Amino acid sequence: VSAATMEVNQECPGNLKRQLEKLFDASLRSTVPDNTRVKPVVTTSPLDRSGDYQCNNAMGLWSMIKGKDSQFKGPPALGEALLNNLPTSEMVDSISCSVTGPGFVNVVLSTKWMAKSIANMLIEGIDTWAPTPPVKRALVDFSSPNIAKEMHVGHLRPTVLGDTLARMLEFSKVEVLRRNHVGDWGTQFGMLIEYLFEKFPDTDSVTETAIGDLQSFYRKSKSKFDDDPDFKEKAQKAVVRLQGGDPIYRKAWAKICEISRTEFSKVYQRLQVELEEKGESFYNPYIANVIGELDSKGLIEESEGARVIFLQGFKIPLIVVKSDGGFNYASTDLTALWYRLNEEKADWIIYVTDFSQKQHFDMFFKAARKAGWLPESDKAYPRVDHVDFGLVNGEDRKRFRTRASDVVRLVDLLDEAKTRSKTALIERGKDKEWTPEELDQTAEAVGYGAVKYADLKGNRTTGYTFDFDAMLSDKGNTAVYLLYAHARICSIIRKSGKDIDELKKTVELVLDHPEERALGLHLLRFAETVEEACTTLFPNVLCLYLYSLSERFTSFYSIHQVNGSPEEASRLLLCEATAIVMRKCFHLLGITPVYKM
Repeated sequence: VSAATMEVNQECPGNLKRQLEKLFDASLRSTVPDNTRVKPVVTTSPLDRSGDYQCNNAMGLWSMIKGKDSQFKGPPALGEALLNNLPTSEMVDSISCSVTGPGFVNVVLSTKWMAKSIANMLIEGIDTWAPTPPVKRALVDFSSPNIAKEMHVGHLRPTVLGDTLARMLEFSKVEVLRRNHVGDWGTQFGMLIEYLFEKFPDTDSVTETAIGDLQSFYRKSKSKFDDDPDFKEKAQKAVVRLQGGDPIYRKAWAKICEISRTEFSKVYQRLQVELEEKGESFYNPYIANVIGELDSKGLIEESEGARVIFLQGFKIPLIVVKSDGGFNYASTDLTALWYRLNEEKADWIIYVTDFSQKQHFDMFFKAARKAGWLPESDKAYPRVDHVDFGLVNGEDRKRFRTRASDVVRLVDLLDEAKTRSKTALIERGKDKEWTPEELDQTAEAVGYGAVKYADLKGNRTTGYTFDFDAMLSDKGNTAVYLLYAHARICSIIRKSGKDIDELKKTVELVLDHPEERALGLHLLRFAETVEEACTTLFPNVLCLYLYSLSERFTSFYSIHQVNGSPEEASRLLLCEATAIVMRKCFHLLGITPVYKM
């Protein structure tokens, strides 16, 4: 191996893949100095290969230099050269590294270095393993319920997905603007305001209790709008008066919004989700200027009385001003994007909505590129991404609804999860062991955690079937199983009676047995996993990591005794490291950990 020595640990202390890429980048510069654009290709090793990581550059490089005056006779020789030119580093066990097949470089990490890296994390904290994405400020647009409608099961996915993406970016030291783009503006407010005036002539006295069930209030006003032509005419005039700034109508509108917000905040509190509302109405004062800017750039054309932007690759144009002169979703969304780029200075704007809105986002993103607001490459910054997702289905594989064909209210769904979780804990006799507060808190953590995890663990682009029995099972890839696993690790540490903080300072952590090493390697892959989940915007990557971590801990613990063994102190540190990484995963997924079950 090359005599050159390279220390990469300081720049990306937690990310093994990034550290190895730096080493192989140096090797590539030595091996093929003329091919400066080649980037190292480092992956985790397939299970049947003899290594922890693999560098797969040899075949691609060979196709570039084959036929030229080259000292190499094929990919295997290139692989050998890449290994030989790898700078010396304490993280690599160079004696155990090898080249196989068409030049795959199998990298084996130094077990001593692995143990030292985990021990450092225990002292310095898990935040030292945070990834470092190339953005300073990101904006995540998620949840986005409509005012005057209750949050239902359909709001679960955008709320939970958006919160997890925001949490991962925040962990990565990115400033995150969490935005709730609520539907607080539109023609429906005409009928709501007129119905409010009919029921409560004195709008000042209207309270949440007086209106009662918002969903029912919305339904009754919609029914009257559909059936009563006089009411419909009044409602249409009310929209004009509201949009014209009439103070009486604005006040009534503000009252409806306030009552809705109170209801939303109860759900967000339960889900432990933080959001700052900037609804559709917030952008109204800016729309005319933004449309003017697009017009001045020659993007807007007249078509059938409407003002539109024609976009290559789409059969229909993007309507930005309707034929009646009114604005629509596209006008609001383009204005919100302009505001986020120019006023809020976001480098990365992430929109979390279901897949049915994909074409709308594709079109207005393309219009923004045409206007020069965004770079041509969709991977360059400032960047926009639409995080689309599939639907939550019932057992009949259709949209999840109640027996009365109503959408399921989110509060009812969370109540049910908590009730079922509490029942299961009582069946295990926990009501006799714990205080009522402990029982209630654990039931909530497990119930809500189960609902969130079931939503996050699958590939978000596909729908999933909502099934309480499956998500509250204590077997398999569920939050219940993972929370049990964490509680069990905490119990092992408690029963030892040892002071873990003292052990961190005085005991050397070792990974002498294969199961200890496998667990240690998985712990060290935490940073690259969070980076992948963040970069690809697929949180299920983190869920799979967490489940695999739990499985690896079980493999280790089923073979090796911890308390009372000669290796007790070191193994307690390994238990503590596992618990810390599990807790960070729970935090990123918005799940409250439990310490006893």
